[in-house]
Amino acid sequence: MTFSEIGLNPALLAALTDSGYSVPTPVQAQVIPAAIEGRDLIACSQTGSGKTAAFMLPALHRLALQERPLAAARSGGREDGRTAARGRDQQRWQPARPRMLVLTPTRELALQVTAASEKYGRRMHQVRAVAILGGMPYPKQMELLARNPEILVATPGRLIDHMSSGKIDFSQLQMLVLDEADRMLDMGFIEDIERIVAATPEARQTMLFSATLDGTVGAMAQRMTRNALRIEVDAPSAKHENIEQRMHFVDDLAHKNRLLDHLLRDASIDQALVFTATKRDADSVSDRLNVAGLNAAALHGDMHQGARNRTLAAMRRGQVRILVATDVAARGLDVPTITHVFNYDLPKAAEDYVHRIGRTGRAGRSGLAISLVHHAEQFNVRRIERFTRQSIPVEVVVGHEPTRRPQTTKPRPAGRPAWQGADTRNAGQTDKRPAKATAHWRDGLPRAARQDSAHGSQGGNGGRRALASGR
Repeated sequence: MTFSEIGLNPALLAALTDSGYSVPTPVQAQVIPAAIEGRDLIACSQTGSGKTAAFMLPALHRLALQERPLAAARSGGREDGRTAARGRDQQRWQPARPRMLVLTPTRELALQVTAASEKYGRRMHQVRAVAILGGMPYPKQMELLARNPEILVATPGRLIDHMSSGKIDFSQLQMLVLDEADRMLDMGFIEDIERIVAATPEARQTMLFSATLDGTVGAMAQRMTRNALRIEVDAPSAKHENIEQRMHFVDDLAHKNRLLDHLLRDASIDQALVFTATKRDADSVSDRLNVAGLNAAALHGDMHQGARNRTLAAMRRGQVRILVATDVAARGLDVPTITHVFNYDLPKAAEDYVHRIGRTGRAGRSGLAISLVHHAEQFNVRRIERFTRQSIPVEVVVGHEPTRRPQTTKPRPAGRPAWQGADTRNAGQTDKRPAKATAHWRDGLPRAARQDSAHGSQGGNGGRRALASGR
């Protein structure tokens, strides 16, 4: 099947051809025809599967059918420039009435969705897309809303602010998309999402995309959709067959930093993404790499949105070779030239590991994901292996060997897959050793780092709400 066989608008087909796309991905092949029919959709798909185009292409197709009357309505029969200027001045004080709303958990994903809509819709007229998100000055946002865009992409927290001030009117909304719904729930946005959905027309078309459809996400999806078609292209733990995974054990922080410095000097690296657990570590690791002569930049939620945009733009232009980031970059960052992903710290959630390593191996390319793991974190490794149903091979770099032999290198019982973990007959002994090692690991860190290790950099409900603009 090709995009032309799906029946998309000619303007969209031309834009896809310009971008070098001719054959839809599996999720696009299932979602686009159903979305064009106007059906509500609940879709589960792995990161990097092309889901942004899956919901944006049918939305633009629908807007293209309404393009001519919409343009005429905007002109409103105005006959001269003075009347047109007066009309624009009046419109500036009216609330924006978007026809499509896309909710995303992070600023980066919102900007990526907006850029995708501009890329696919560049041959269409009078179809505007804007992003409203945290970290952007309010005057700039008011200017964007004054354009009365057809497509509004927003993070929930900032959208609620504009709804409360009467700057947005959903009476003409036709399509609602919840992208990365599971992530938005993890960040504590359930009440905001329900408030936003309640303000939209019941006759809207709703499309929900999530890495998992279990539990709260599945229940929310059922409440917010009508007779929805459920599409599961890939399981959330789908294998990244084009991404090689490795694991290196480290003795302490100094050993980890030496090993990271050594690995980043590999000439085969085009661009690399290094994930840290805290914003403080993202800054410190980036600074340390720059002092060592490596071209690095940090990205995290404490940075002003303008600085984050400049950093990402520099990364895409190839001016930054190493990006050190928190999980704010785990979803929504699409830079095809990232050849390596390093887990300087393991993620707290096993599914975030899948999203992290999915930042490499994009667009059919191959990639390499390397995790630097302390012996006390072997429980987290086993949890990731159970989730992905894959064993992560342990490797040793000559000259940077750990002094302690990794427990996971011990032979497993015959017939037992690697992802199932160690023999349960020794579970009692295994559970005790990592607890002692964990205490020793934290005691060896600076006091501030111990607090981060124990509590995280954004604990509690307040921390999750602070993620409205990304970590």
